[in-house]
Amino acid sequence: MCASMSGSRLMRAIRVSEFGAPSVLRLRSDVTVPQPGRTQVLIRVHACGVNPVETYIRAGTYARKPTLPYTPGSDIAGVVESVGEGVTAVKAGDRVFTTATETGGYAEYTVAAGDSVYKLPDALDFTQGAAIGIPYFTAYRALIHKAHAKAGETVLIHGASGGVGIAACQLSRALGLQVFGTAGTPEGMKLVLNNGAHLAFNHRQEGYTDKIMEATEGRGVDVIVEMLSNINLSKDLQMLAYGGRVMVVGSRGSIEINPRDTMVKESSIVGVALFFATPVQNNSITKIEEMKECGALLYAGMEAGWLRPVVGSQYPLEKAAQAHHDIIESPGAAGKMVLTM
Repeated sequence: MCASMSGSRLMRAIRVSEFGAPSVLRLRSDVTVPQPGRTQVLIRVHACGVNPVETYIRAGTYARKPTLPYTPGSDIAGVVESVGEGVTAVKAGDRVFTTATETGGYAEYTVAAGDSVYKLPDALDFTQGAAIGIPYFTAYRALIHKAHAKAGETVLIHGASGGVGIAACQLSRALGLQVFGTAGTPEGMKLVLNNGAHLAFNHRQEGYTDKIMEATEGRGVDVIVEMLSNINLSKDLQMLAYGGRVMVVGSRGSIEINPRDTMVKESSIVGVALFFATPVQNNSITKIEEMKECGALLYAGMEAGWLRPVVGSQYPLEKAAQAHHDIIESPGAAGKMVLTM
């Protein structure tokens, strides 16, 4: 754990000194514990979520490149150690989760801005707390702020068994939508059905899109939340109902589409920025309002019991490189991948 050396405490943390393969994630045990500045919170990390976007940032292929060296990780859960001046919402000893960190979450301690820290209800453990951040806030942004999904509409969560997928299933069901989800394994399909989907489809099966169309009686789906656009976008456009919209949440390459598919149905393709992975250039007041609104709804979901993150593979901090390999290469997601301290 933390050793004290000439007054400043040390901790274990993952450090990235160069962009590249998962092996650039190095465990160091001589990292100084950060101190919270004004309006900041120091948290003892118990668990940290692993998100695909962190692998793109580490590889150096993401739009935003952090200054090297850095510690990855935004979605942590833990206990408040101390707070900086001006923080009133949380205090030392509170159980919390974050949607962003200043110093990185793959570490024993992290500093986060006060407005990125939320109380974690007692009903959820720390691994579940680490599975909320990017997945649930992104699902909310996609469904509410971008797709303007309404109760009674049909939504297809294309890739529903991972972190964002399960969040989108639970949220869609709570909002009164007809929920379809896809997964790549029988285990994943069962998970999707247990987390809010009315119907599940295997996206590795030939002709699965025909089955989805049959389930809508040929009408098509109103909203698609798409995790792998470079594979599915063309098929998505053909499955949409009139006025339908595809939310592009994930993509790992390019794809050819026929724009005519959007004309006939007057459909839309909308990009969704991962809520906290990109600094938003537009009005930051709007962003803070959206975050507050989303945080309030999600807290209500935790209290009501429909928001219950599903934790998948868990790795100790020293196995972060293995986690980064597995989140991209695994044959089918089953819940949210989490590092534990």
